[in-house]
Amino acid sequence: MLSKLQKASDKVGLFLQNKPFSTAWLQFQFQRHFHMERKNSSKVQGLYDFCKKTFTPSGTPPPSSQAVRDLCSLLVGPADVGLEEQSSDDDRGLGFSGLYGLNRVARWAQPITYLDIYECDSFTMCIFCFPTSAVIPLHDHPGMTVLSKVLYGSMHVKAYDWVEPARFQETKGPGYRPVRLAKLATDKVLTPQYGTSVLYPKSGGNLHCFTAVTPCAVLDILTPPYNEDAGRKCTYYVDYPFPTFSAVNGAEVSNEKEEYAWLSEIDTPDDLYMRPGVYAGPAILV
Repeated sequence: MLSKLQKASDKVGLFLQNKPFSTAWLQFQFQRHFHMERKNSSKVQGLYDFCKKTFTPSGTPPPSSQAVRDLCSLLVGPADVGLEEQSSDDDRGLGFSGLYGLNRVARWAQPITYLDIYECDSFTMCIFCFPTSAVIPLHDHPGMTVLSKVLYGSMHVKAYDWVEPARFQETKGPGYRPVRLAKLATDKVLTPQYGTSVLYPKSGGNLHCFTAVTPCAVLDILTPPYNEDAGRKCTYYVDYPFPTFSAVNGAEVSNEKEEYAWLSEIDTPDDLYMRPGVYAGPAILV
């Protein structure tokens, strides 16, 4: 799209040099061409335009429920972002053409591929492409709203929200970190037919784990994006069944203990195998 606009600009320059048309007429023709390009812009461009006018670097105020609904209606399919849907027999988890000829062992060794569509102080648009059984461990999104859409394949999502007020429990042994009580929000397999899932700073499953059931790809929009200086650091956790540790001071939280778990902070897992890829979808006009 940018190249087309540049060509249009070059044409204007040639007109000015060689044609006896007025400057006003030439400017009109250029603006007409520009607006036609925007009218025929991609779905990804529509996502960017909406996010740019809606989100803020601080995340305050948070996006309204109407804005979230409107954004959900704009989310795209694999072809709109330059992806090719992968079958379980083609288990590279890369989601785009160009890496063929891998043997079976090499395919299982393939990492999760991260595609950066756009990032600014207010939001991030990105795609994660998974081979079967690949996992992004349980992690949080402090102060963030995240919209996720499975583009192809099947993905299991397990998600929690913190119990408020916060409830901690000390664990035995030197060097062990305390655990914090969380409530299960989601534990199911998502496919493209599910639509868009949304998590919020304190609800909707702000801490989640992704496990690829089949080769799959997920489009994420995060607002505001991770930023350690602003207190939005990505922290990883491991979950323990509720009975593993007694409730604080022996108090019970519910008769439905399976809805609760204790989460313990961990270092970034060594086996989190992720690499950057090249976004091959339509360019975004900033």
